[in-house]
Amino acid sequence: MTAGVVDAGVTSAGRVRGGAHAADLAYLWGRLGAVEQRVRRAVAARAEGDPAPHDPHRGLYLTAEVVRRVLDSPSRPAAPPGDDPEPAAPAPGAEPRLLRLARRFDLAPVDVEFLLIALAPDVDARFERLYAYLNDDVTRRRAAVGLALELCGLPPADPARFRFAPSAPLVAGGLVEVADGGLPALSRVLRVPDRVVAHLLGADEPDPVLAGVARVVPASTDPGPDHRLGGALRAGLSTVHLRERDGDGGRVACDALAAAGRDAVVLDAAATASPGAAGPGAPLLAAAVREARLRGAGVVLGPLDALVPGHVGVVRDLVALAGDVPLLLHGRGHWDPHWTAEPVVSVDVPSPDPDLRARRWAGALAEATGAPADDSLVAALSGYRLGADEVTRAVAVATRLAVLEDRPVRLGHVRAGVRAQNGAGLERLARRITPAVTWDDLVLPPPTRAQLDELVVRARHRDRVLGQWRMRPGGGRGRGVVALFAGESGTGKTMSAEVVAAEIGMDLYVVDLSSLVDKYIGETEKNLERIFTEAAGVHGVLLFDEADAVFGKRSEVKDSHDKHANTESAYLLQRMESFDGIAVLTTNLRSNVDEAFTRRIDVVADFPVPDAEQRTALWDRCLGTAMPRAGDLDLAFCADRFELAGGSIRACAVTAAYLAAAADRPVAMADVVTAIRREYRKLGRLVLENEFGPWWQDRP
Repeated sequence: MTAGVVDAGVTSAGRVRGGAHAADLAYLWGRLGAVEQRVRRAVAARAEGDPAPHDPHRGLYLTAEVVRRVLDSPSRPAAPPGDDPEPAAPAPGAEPRLLRLARRFDLAPVDVEFLLIALAPDVDARFERLYAYLNDDVTRRRAAVGLALELCGLPPADPARFRFAPSAPLVAGGLVEVADGGLPALSRVLRVPDRVVAHLLGADEPDPVLAGVARVVPASTDPGPDHRLGGALRAGLSTVHLRERDGDGGRVACDALAAAGRDAVVLDAAATASPGAAGPGAPLLAAAVREARLRGAGVVLGPLDALVPGHVGVVRDLVALAGDVPLLLHGRGHWDPHWTAEPVVSVDVPSPDPDLRARRWAGALAEATGAPADDSLVAALSGYRLGADEVTRAVAVATRLAVLEDRPVRLGHVRAGVRAQNGAGLERLARRITPAVTWDDLVLPPPTRAQLDELVVRARHRDRVLGQWRMRPGGGRGRGVVALFAGESGTGKTMSAEVVAAEIGMDLYVVDLSSLVDKYIGETEKNLERIFTEAAGVHGVLLFDEADAVFGKRSEVKDSHDKHANTESAYLLQRMESFDGIAVLTTNLRSNVDEAFTRRIDVVADFPVPDAEQRTALWDRCLGTAMPRAGDLDLAFCADRFELAGGSIRACAVTAAYLAAAADRPVAMADVVTAIRREYRKLGRLVLENEFGPWWQDRP
C-alpha cells in the first residue's frame, strides 16, 4: 500500500475518500508502529540466545540472522511515520475507529494493545515471521496469549491473562478468537476475525456470514412520526418487544433506531431458525451483534411468530448476546416473559392510518416506476393492510409482471404482487382460490347485489371507520368484517364470495370443515385457532362453506356432549369478535345459525332462488359464447318451465355441452332437455311430462 493511497483512503466500494478515513489509518499505523517497536525489542532480546548456525534442527525455526534481514527490510504501513515510537495523536475533533471500537465494546487500554498485537499479521506480513520467531515455531505465525502478555510487559501470571476468557469483552464481543483450546493457556493462538480487520481498515460491508440472513438498514433522514421510542433508546432502553397488527413492526423498529441516530441490523427470524443456525452462543447471532456494535447500530429480529415456540432459544440467546446493544423484537403475538430472564418492555404498534398507507403506496410506486403514482391506483390500494416492507415487495413483483406483459403497472399487477406476499401456511388448512370471476358473471336480485356492495365498502374502509374513527373501541375487538350468505344450494353464495374477493383484490380461502371438526374434545377449537392464526398473516377472504356445521345454535345441556358443543360455540363467538380479517359464512338455512353469531355479523346477504328472468340470464351465461348453439335452442322455455338454481343450471349446461361434443355438433335443445332430466333425477325430483311439454321424450 503506497503512501498516497494511505493518505486518501479507499472505501469498500472502491471510491477514494479522504478526511476522517485517512486520519483513521494514520492513527492505526501509529499504534501498530508502537507494537512493532516492542516486537523489535523482544526479537533483540531473544536473539541473544539463538542456537548456533550449524544446529541440526535448522529449518524448523528462524535464526537470528534471518530475523535481522527481516528487520532491515523496507518498512510497511505498520511502521510509524518517521522514527517516532509513540502512537499518533488523534486528529482534533475526530474519534479514530480504533478508539470508537474500544468505547463500543467496553475495552480497557490493555485490551486495545492485545487487539493490536493480534491484528498486526493481518495488515503486515512481516509480523508473521517475527511472531513465528518469538513463538519458536515456524508454523505459528500469529501471536499467542503468552507472547501478547510479554509484548505488553506483563508476566504470565498477571490477571490480564484473563482478558482472553470467553466472557471478557475481547472474546465475548467477537473481536479476538482464541484458538487451539486444547493447548496450555499461554500457547493458545490469537486471531482477529476478517470483519474486524476490515472495519479498522475502513471497510463497511457487512460480515459475509450474515448474507441472506441479515441486512443493514441505514438510519433514515425521515424516521417517521413517532419519536418517543427513539428517545427511550437514546436514554438507555435496550430491549423492546413490538406487538404488531399488520406486519409493520420491523419498519417501526428501524424508524425508532433512526430517531435514536442508529442504523439497524435486521435479522430474518425464519432464516435464523433454520437448522444449525440456532443454539447457545450461535455464531450467526454473535456476528449480528458484533456487526451492530461495530456500526453503533441496533439489532431488529422478527417476526417472532416464525420462532416460537419451537425456536424460542434464538430469542433467549440473542437477548443474552446483545447486552447494551439496542434490541428490538417484533411479532403479532404477545410477549412471554418466560422466553428470557432479562426484563423486556412490550409495546403495541398502532396500525398506520389510511393516509400513511396511501403515502407508502405512492412512494413505492413512484420509486419503482420513476414517475408519480396515479391517484386512482393509490386509492384502490388503500384497503390493503400491509406493512412497509410488504408494500415494497408487492410493488417489486408488480413491476416485474408489468415488464413481462410489456405494459405499464396497473391495479391488477399490484394486486397480484399483494397475493404473492401470502404464505403457504393457510393453504394446509384451506383451499386457496385465485378469483377468476367478476360482477358480470353474477345474476342476482338488486337487494342481494346491494348487500355485496356494502360488504366491499366495509372491507375497503374498515381501518378508517373501525380504527381511525374508533367505531369499535376496546374490549379486545378486532377490525374484521364478517358476512353471512344465506340461501338454498346453488344460488351463487360461493361464487359471490369469490367476486367479493376479486373486487377487493384478495385470494379466497375456502375452509375445509372436514379438517376442522374433530370427535375429540377441544380439538375442533385448536383447529379453528390455527385457521384464524394463519389467516392473520395473509391477505385473503376466509370462506366457511356450510358454516352451520360449526356456527350452529347452542342447545340445552343434557349431557357432556351438549356441554362441549356449547363450549365450542362460545369459543367461536369470542374468536370471531377479535378477528382482524374478512370472513364469509354460508348456510343453506339462516335459522340454523346461532343468534349470538348473527349479532356479530356485519352484513347478511340473502340469496333467493332465481326467478324466470334471472334463470334466462343464467342459462345464457352458463352456455357461454364460445360453444356453438343450434337454431332450436329455446332458453326462455327452459327458464320458464324448470325452476332450477344457478348451480343446477350450470351443471345442466356442462352436461349438454358433453352431449353435443360427443355427437360433434352444436348444442341443441334435445341436449339441454336431456341434461335437465338427468339433473332432476340427481336432485330426486319428479320428471313430469307437463313440465317438458313438446320436448318430452323417452330418453335416458
